Amino acid sequence: MKHIILSSLVTIALSGCAAQTFNINAANNTDTKTPTVQHSQHFFISGLGQEEITNASEICGGAENIVKVEAQHTFINGLLGAITFGIYTPRDAKVYCKA
Repeated sequence: MKHIILSSLVTIALSGCAAQTFNINAANNTDTKTPTVQHSQHFFISGLGQEEITNASEICGGAENIVKVEAQHTFINGLLGAITFGIYTPRDAKVYCKA
């Protein structure tokens, strides 16, 4: 039992956060601290063969209004993935639009 608890704690400690950021029109706008839209994307079995589409152009009212798009794997997402042994692995998506 000690080995299971210890290995779970090591797995949680080693699971890091990751973010992929795509700057589209960031040079035109420096106010990108608060996302216009932020939602959780739900994946199963580590997202194997799955995809989630976020239409940033539709959210911002046109491609010229997109500042950046970000996909993020937070500590909480990693914790949920570790608790469910990779069966449920959520990610956060953020879209930043021009003000």
